[in-house]
Amino acid sequence: MTTNASAKPAQAAQTSNSESIFPLIVIPATMVVAVLFYLFFLGNGANFKGGDSANEPINVWGIIFKGGFIVPILITLLLLVIIFSIERFLTISRAQGAGKPDAFLRSIKKSLDANDVNSAIALCDKQKGSLANVVRQGLGKYREMQNETKLEKDQKMVAIQKEIEEATTLELPMLEKNLIILATIISIATLFGLIGTVLGMIRSFAAMSEAGAPNQAELATGISEALINTALGISTSAIAIIAYNYFTSSIDQLTYRIDEAGYSLQQTFAAQNH
Repeated sequence: MTTNASAKPAQAAQTSNSESIFPLIVIPATMVVAVLFYLFFLGNGANFKGGDSANEPINVWGIIFKGGFIVPILITLLLLVIIFSIERFLTISRAQGAGKPDAFLRSIKKSLDANDVNSAIALCDKQKGSLANVVRQGLGKYREMQNETKLEKDQKMVAIQKEIEEATTLELPMLEKNLIILATIISIATLFGLIGTVLGMIRSFAAMSEAGAPNQAELATGISEALINTALGISTSAIAIIAYNYFTSSIDQLTYRIDEAGYSLQQTFAAQNH
């Protein structure tokens, strides 16, 4: 038990460190990819009349290019939303374990009702994931309290609950990690879109204010810049909101199952140890 208990924090710390490095690598790399995409794909001469990006665009890629320097920033944010959504989806899926969480908890309760703690621990080893890790830690303390003769029953139940809470404290931060990035993008994507919109409108009004006939090219470019940045900013923010709400809901469900498992362990222990 001592070896397992000491291994868990070390494993959690190692996983946490690797996940802390991940954003430091991904964010700069994504910025480089976005700039290259903007310059060499969107800005390709084939997307414009006469093969020159200074001319009018002839397809949607050229239109997006006309959004200006805010476009690669918004592309960066969009790519980050996609990357971190995939990363969180995989992490939370692993946390739930190999089988369905509800079926796993029912199997654990069935084993405990039969007073077969070893079988319940074997189920945790098979299930894996954060939920199984927390339940396994609780089962270890459960078995320890069965052989404890110096403590009262209430004290034993408190010890089991404390063990589960400590295990949960180690597991949950790994599930919530990087969600702050999605939450930040929700706000700043819209703000960058608005900045691009304002810059585009400034260009449009500048073209209209020229003496004589307005510069039609500058007017069109300014309007394109405004609308493209607005669309990219709002779209990125909307995707980030959906992803963030989905992941927080999934974590809440997993937390509920952990609480349910802890309560079940306590009640089963109380019923079997008069």
